[in-house]
Amino acid sequence: EVQVVESGGGLVKPGGSLRLSCAVSGFTFDNYGIIWVRQAPGKGLEWVSSIYNYISDTYYADSVKGRFTISADNAKKTVYLQMNSLKSEDTAVYYCAIAEILPGGSYEMDYWGQGTQVTVSS
Repeated sequence: EVQVVESGGGLVKPGGSLRLSCAVSGFTFDNYGIIWVRQAPGKGLEWVSSIYNYISDTYYADSVKGRFTISADNAKKTVYLQMNSLKSEDTAVYYCAIAEILPGGSYEMDYWGQGTQVTVSS
């Protein structure tokens, strides 16, 4: 059974930091990515950051570039999202998902975590 479990959310003041974790297990995809997306109150899903098991590059939305850092501990099968200099507009439910990369470059994102709430407020 594929499992995706986020943790680390909470309430933080503007300018503060949080580290989210995404623990994954139960899959054997050759090429995959771990994707962080978020959903602010009353808004749609917004892609935040991605990391892949077959390339060293990491990717960030412009809205978080320079403030967020994605990293992976392969031994623990855990991906982290270090969030610094948090702003009120970062308030959202943060989800991580597994993206299976298919031949031809398409992908499927069938496995999602339950989400973790991040609230940035004074």
